[in-house]
Amino acid sequence: MAQNPAVGDADRMRYLERAIELAVANVVEGGGPFGAVVVMRDGTAFEGTNRVARDHDPTAHAEVVAIRRAAAGTQDFDLHGAVLYTSCEPCPLCLAAALWARISAVFFAADRYDAAAAGFDDAVFYEYLAGTDHSLMPVARAPLDRRVAPFEAWNAFEGRTRY
Repeated sequence: MAQNPAVGDADRMRYLERAIELAVANVVEGGGPFGAVVVMRDGTAFEGTNRVARDHDPTAHAEVVAIRRAAAGTQDFDLHGAVLYTSCEPCPLCLAAALWARISAVFFAADRYDAAAAGFDDAVFYEYLAGTDHSLMPVARAPLDRRVAPFEAWNAFEGRTRY
C-alpha cells in the first residue's frame, strides 16, 4: 500500500492551513466557519466547506462535502489511504462519514471546545452517542415479520457491490 504523501509535518500544516483558509472564506461568503481537505494517496486534493444553510442540508458539513467530492472525483466510495484535514475537530456526523469512507487518518486544527465557544456546541450529540442520554431522540426497533427481507434480497442478488 502506498504511503500518503501528505502525512509529513510540513504537508500536514499546509493542508490544515488550507482548511482554515477555506473556512474563513466561507464565512465571508455567508457560510459556516468550517473547511476541509481530503488528500488522496497520490496527492490529489478535494476541498469542502460547510454548506448547511446555503444548501438547506443538515448533512452538508465541510468534511462530508469534501468526502463526497473525493468519492465522486475518484469514482470510488472506498477512500482508504486518504487523509482528511479539517479546520475543526469532526463532529460525530463527520467522524462517522470519515469512517464509512475508510479515510485512513484525520487531522484537525480547532477542537470541539473552540467550536462550542463560538456557538457550535455538539456536546449533546457526543453524550447521546456515548449512551448517557437518549431523551434527545428515541430510537427503537419495530417488530416486523419482513424486517430482514432487504438483506435476503441483497444476499440473493449476484450483482451486488460489497462495501
